[in-house]
Amino acid sequence: MRKRTICLGLSLAVTCSTFAAGIRPAGGDPLLRPIAPDYARQWLEPTPPVRVFGRTYLVGFGGLNVGLIRTSGGLILIDGAVPQAVPAIEANIRKLGFTVRDIKYILSTEPHYDHASGIAALARDSGATVLASALAARELRAGEGDKDDPQAGHLERYPGITRIRAVRDGETIRLGDTVVTAISTPGHTLGSMSWSWRNCEGRRCAQIVFAASVNPTAPDTYRFFDPAHRLFLAAYEGTFRRLRSLPCDLLITAHPQQSGGAEKLAKLLQHRQPNPYVDPNACKTYADLHEGLLKARLDKEVTTR
Repeated sequence: MRKRTICLGLSLAVTCSTFAAGIRPAGGDPLLRPIAPDYARQWLEPTPPVRVFGRTYLVGFGGLNVGLIRTSGGLILIDGAVPQAVPAIEANIRKLGFTVRDIKYILSTEPHYDHASGIAALARDSGATVLASALAARELRAGEGDKDDPQAGHLERYPGITRIRAVRDGETIRLGDTVVTAISTPGHTLGSMSWSWRNCEGRRCAQIVFAASVNPTAPDTYRFFDPAHRLFLAAYEGTFRRLRSLPCDLLITAHPQQSGGAEKLAKLLQHRQPNPYVDPNACKTYADLHEGLLKARLDKEVTTR
């Protein structure tokens, strides 16, 4: 995620499609006040809510995945997009026949505003407890990123989250008949957390991973090879190894375009079988792609020293 200069003006077509998606000006609600609205619009293409596999659903947008798991004890939401997107997320949940108050947990992949700034409103509306890594929980409470984050200069502040609990790498969260495992995947942020659970359709079961972003995004002036930044570089390297080792039959990524999400969704909406999301090599492919991007970034840094 990177912020760029905000565009001037809104076209009538964009305004109409935005309102149709349920993304509306928030009025006096401070938790729904839009953040970087012109830039964020690129992520918020209206997308119908859909069941991906078993009791796993997507209730987000063309450029931001928001996951939903139905359990016998209630709902688990993954990520919260931006504040102006919250009405559309809640509308998508209702379209599936669920109620927002049934959300018991909200899992956070990272403390950047594109995935986390809508969580405060969603937690308030649902009464859910937010779960994140200890490092991310600190940033989510403050509503701002780590000053050492490679993207620090491009990050927006957002409403802080009060009802939040830190979880450890490998910790399991049980809700009803479903167990979700926290998987530390630092790099893009040092507090990034991915989440894994098992769902079944009839006799066919799949280990599902909702993966945090692992793209090595930073300003052109940033140098990952700088000794002061070695912590981030080592985190990426460890995360790529971790992703390749995970049981992973079905991958959902925080930004769908990082794993061919748009193409998979289009196919799923046409035909559920064979399910385009099911791919036992998906996590390895995800790691390989972004390790290659990091290598290209490092090669460029060396040649432009």
